[in-house]
Amino acid sequence: MLADQTANKRDERVAFLILAVFLAPILTVIIVGGYGFIVWITQLLTGPPGA
Repeated sequence: MLADQTANKRDERVAFLILAVFLAPILTVIIVGGYGFIVWITQLLTGPPGA
């Protein structure tokens, strides 16, 4: 039972590190870049704000 709990904790730690170190920054770049792309395309079609 103890070995199973140790393996489970290790798996959780690895999953957390993957999410925190790799997935979160990648998703952040994709979301911010996607938003910037949408704003850029919108301004190409409608002109800059206040124009």
